Amino acid sequence: MLVELVVENFAVVERLRLPLHAGLNALTGETGSGKSLMVDALSLLLGGRASADMVRTGASRAFVSGRFEVPAGPEFSRVLEAAGLEAEDGEILLEREILASGKSRAFVASRPVAASFLKELAPFLGDIHGQHDQQKLFSGDSQRELLDEAAGVAETLAEVESAYADWHALVRTLQDLNRTEQEKLRMADLWNMQRKEIEALELSAGEDAQLENEKRVLKNVARLSEAATIAHDALSESEHAVANGLGLALKKVEELAKIDESLSGLLETLRPAQIAVKEAAMELSHYLGHLEADPKRLEDLENRLAQIEKLKRKYGSTIDEILTFYAQVCDQLNAVESAGERRAELETAIATREAEYKVKAERLRALRSRAAKKLEKAVESELGGLAMKGTSFRIAMKPADPAPHGIDAVEFLVSANVGEELRPLDKVASGGELSRVALALKTCIVPKSHGRVARTLVFDEVDSGVGGAAAETIGRRLKKISESNQVLCVTHLAQIAGFADHHYVVSKRESAGRTSAQVDEMLGDERVREIGRMLSGQHLSAEALRHAEKLIEEYARRG
Repeated sequence: MLVELVVENFAVVERLRLPLHAGLNALTGETGSGKSLMVDALSLLLGGRASADMVRTGASRAFVSGRFEVPAGPEFSRVLEAAGLEAEDGEILLEREILASGKSRAFVASRPVAASFLKELAPFLGDIHGQHDQQKLFSGDSQRELLDEAAGVAETLAEVESAYADWHALVRTLQDLNRTEQEKLRMADLWNMQRKEIEALELSAGEDAQLENEKRVLKNVARLSEAATIAHDALSESEHAVANGLGLALKKVEELAKIDESLSGLLETLRPAQIAVKEAAMELSHYLGHLEADPKRLEDLENRLAQIEKLKRKYGSTIDEILTFYAQVCDQLNAVESAGERRAELETAIATREAEYKVKAERLRALRSRAAKKLEKAVESELGGLAMKGTSFRIAMKPADPAPHGIDAVEFLVSANVGEELRPLDKVASGGELSRVALALKTCIVPKSHGRVARTLVFDEVDSGVGGAAAETIGRRLKKISESNQVLCVTHLAQIAGFADHHYVVSKRESAGRTSAQVDEMLGDERVREIGRMLSGQHLSAEALRHAEKLIEEYARRG
């Protein structure tokens, strides 16, 4: 229940504090006085859209706050706890700030939250029904949602939505597979050619470097032979060869070391040097023995390297890059070859998910069908009490294409007169009739919200287009609803305001060249005068006052 509403710098409201009570609260005032501003302010607290137009001219920000009694039951507390919030002393404070720039901030229990979180709390705290909501009754989607609310199928509907999402996720995957497969099939011939071209060379990592070295050797055999021969002779074959000189030096140092032992260390230096020179000479001799011109081998090498170079221009600057490209091509071809198997798997999975969805959708349809029959009877009974006796109300359900909300198209049909054909609401209902149908639906559906009853129900000019006895019956229905819910009703009819437990008047006043709206609670004679004004208009007569006093007393007695 809304305990208090505070509004600052909101449209023409400078500042007001509106304490509210249990039961039926009526909000009246002259046309243009700002009655609906209170509804707009409360809508912000329930997650409604904010805009810069809401900020009072000259102000930097608008501010709205509402103190609510915490609804009974664990669900609301669980939602708060999941957000790291908690109520205090059985109440929760909701706040909304709108800057002149149009940006807004939301707070719950004095902590900042996303505006979308207020929408999560809204079903537990309040529900607003206005003329816009009446127009929404013409929408098939809105009618289906009302039926679902009456049926209490939120859990089943969530299962249907989940099943639909799983099913269509696989459908999209198959569509993507088919689309990419077509592209890959167009590429398959090219990939096969590329794979065969690379496989034909039987490449190995580092092969090009080895071949380049061998090519340089074969192209320079004469030069290499000449240099190697000179080096070999300098080491061991010529008269002044290094090996001969080292041998003589070693012999003489051995003779010296026998006399002077201090030279024995020099022997350890010369002996390895002699061995190294001999080994180098032997290696050069072996090298010369295998070094020979081979024009055929050179031609083969140049051809091989030319083939490798051709692949490098196409597939990578090195053999490693060519081999990486080759692996990618093979993967693509494998994917093409396995696409048929993957498609078959997806088609099987899609058929399974579709069947699961249809089972859940059929279960939802059955629940809707049972609820529709009960709601038809309940609404007709309510309409009878709203001066629409003899009105027939039916809920038509037709098969529809599978959708997240199921396989049903829902349409409300009405016949306002006995013997008349049932037709859609927008074809037969006048403004007054539509107001009463909307109220009848609200009266029937609210008690069936299965633990998520909206504690504060707001009716913004639900009496549009009605008067006389019909207005009185609407007032009586609102009074009935207020027995289990707090009701805030914006009305211009005395026949409805007369049923109120608490009566507030919205008015505009001018001060220092500025207009500001204010709200005052009407008590005693003040209330009689306001009801009298609503009955007679601007010219308040003694007769109107007597009529108003009698109306209030009579409604209080019959309440």
